[in-house]
Amino acid sequence: MGNVTIKFNGKDYLLSCDNGQEENLKKLASHLNKKFDELKSNLGNIGENKLLLISSIKLIDEYYDLVKKIDSKKEKFNNLSEKFKELKSLVINYKENKDNEIDKLKEDLNKFKLMVDENKDGYEKMLDMATESIEKFIQSSSKDKRLQ
Repeated sequence: MGNVTIKFNGKDYLLSCDNGQEENLKKLASHLNKKFDELKSNLGNIGENKLLLISSIKLIDEYYDLVKKIDSKKEKFNNLSEKFKELKSLVINYKENKDNEIDKLKEDLNKFKLMVDENKDGYEKMLDMATESIEKFIQSSSKDKRLQ
């Protein structure tokens, strides 16, 4: 247990706190003394007890304002978190759809390549046959010209 001497309203007080909390206690006491002095300056000397009560109420009011702000920020954060989850889900679905489209296009491309290869073989056979026919025609016409 640590002990700290603080000054409040011009008087020294010895307070106990957990070890390691001495500096924090000094800061808190200084903040309270500042609020107390401000009220004393604004309201005059209306009695130490009343000034302490008003100082405490002002500090509690500030505390509750902070709690409200924190709760509001938490709610906004939770809303953003939900929107992020929705967006993430949309992105994942979009990616899956695009991956499926890409797979389908690859499949179609492979079918097209097979069809081209099959047609290529057919066209080559047709060209070979046409070439053969032309060569036969040329040979037969050459023979016919010799005979004349």
